[in-house]
Amino acid sequence: MAGEITETGELYSPYVGLVYMFNLIVGTGALTMPKAFATAGWLVSLILLVFLGFMSFVTTTFVIEAMAAANAQLRWKRMETPKEEEDEDSSTASDSDILTQDNYERAEKRPILSVQRRSSANLFEITDRVEMGQMASMFFNKVGVNLFYFCIIIYLYGDLAIYAAAVPFSLMQVTCSVSGNDSCGVDTDTKYNDTDLCWGPLRRVDAYRIYLAVFTLLLGPFTFFDVQKTKYLQILTSLMRWIAFAIMIVLALVRIGNRQGEGHPPLANFLGLRNLFGVCVYSFMCQHSLPSLITPISSKRHLTRLVFLDYSLILAFYGLLSFTAIFCFRGNSLMDMYTLNFARCDIVGLAAVRFFLSLFPVFTISTNFPIIAVTLRNNWKTLFHREGGTYPWVVDRVVFPTITLVPPILVAFCTHDLESLVGITGAYAGTGIQYVIPAFLVFLCRKDTQLTFGYGTVNKHRSPFRHTFWVAFVLLWAFSCFFFVTANIVLSETQL
Repeated sequence: MAGEITETGELYSPYVGLVYMFNLIVGTGALTMPKAFATAGWLVSLILLVFLGFMSFVTTTFVIEAMAAANAQLRWKRMETPKEEEDEDSSTASDSDILTQDNYERAEKRPILSVQRRSSANLFEITDRVEMGQMASMFFNKVGVNLFYFCIIIYLYGDLAIYAAAVPFSLMQVTCSVSGNDSCGVDTDTKYNDTDLCWGPLRRVDAYRIYLAVFTLLLGPFTFFDVQKTKYLQILTSLMRWIAFAIMIVLALVRIGNRQGEGHPPLANFLGLRNLFGVCVYSFMCQHSLPSLITPISSKRHLTRLVFLDYSLILAFYGLLSFTAIFCFRGNSLMDMYTLNFARCDIVGLAAVRFFLSLFPVFTISTNFPIIAVTLRNNWKTLFHREGGTYPWVVDRVVFPTITLVPPILVAFCTHDLESLVGITGAYAGTGIQYVIPAFLVFLCRKDTQLTFGYGTVNKHRSPFRHTFWVAFVLLWAFSCFFFVTANIVLSETQL
């Protein structure tokens, strides 16, 4: 995601694209949602989940419209560049190089009729994969571009911190809860402190930090290199994820059907809204990866309907997972990582299934950590890159990987409160990526399209929420959420 035009890749059908998008959105955030639901109350959680799903759908259509506008700009510049100039500069110039301010000014001075003679429908076909960083450089000014990368970097830092804490936390919970001949794993009825003993003289927090050190030593070095050919690894982790989700939902439904459900969630508890909001925003995050998902879809005729269907299925899945969890388990016994609730013998009889569910986050998160770390490192490089400049070897191979790896590991060293980590990442950086950036992108790309192609030009992939009211509403909602979460944190700390 280092802000450039990349190859489209192999095309796939719309329904394959639907599955890819579903897999992208439903990830680690879903495992922290049940506890957030139980804390905030089932009615408030349901209303907020549906509303935030709708808002995410709105901004997803904004990003798709901006992608189409960016493709139209690139296609227009290629058509307007004289053939001999193309031949002369083809070896050095790229699409992004052509998009200079002089070209924009020349396009604005052209008669509108000459633009309208072209087929505007074909102009807006999404064929080039223009990443969000490139769209930001096309439609934002310099300050906007820097703020975009700052937001992306903060979000990726939060992602890495969540991953770096989740793996050692799961390992600590499983191994420290198994002692002697007891292989039933985590006792969710017992509240452990970090100072409780784990093995011999070692405390639980010591075991957690040992696992964190091992995790860093094993996966940290990948940050210093490029991660490639992960296709089959990602397929394997996706398969494991869906097996785990299916097992958890079925087991919870069986317990509820057998009248063994222990959960009696409250209707509403507004004190839990802060974390619930962040978890839900984090769990609907996909806007930053839309170019790589949408562009290879072979037929984009009904793209908006396809995205709406995807969001409807995701809402149904989140609701099923969370409601079965809060009615199956008592609210105070739900773990930050939902999979750990299935480590009890009375829940799962087979030891192999218990350990699979307990350690499932370890396998899936460990495969994603290097990919996200390399993405963050590349974004750092792009942020400080200057035209024609190159980085010294030490800066490129040592400094950038180090500043990528160290901060999230330090955060994970200090805390393993996954619900708070997910909540804060979603509430701040997630709000920027999911609401603020798409709203500004679509607003500015619409202005740019009108200046370049004339006021009568219609973007075939324009959002159903085309009125400026929706842009203002999304921004107002984003800033309201930002201030609400901040005020909630300040008041909570003051009370403590």
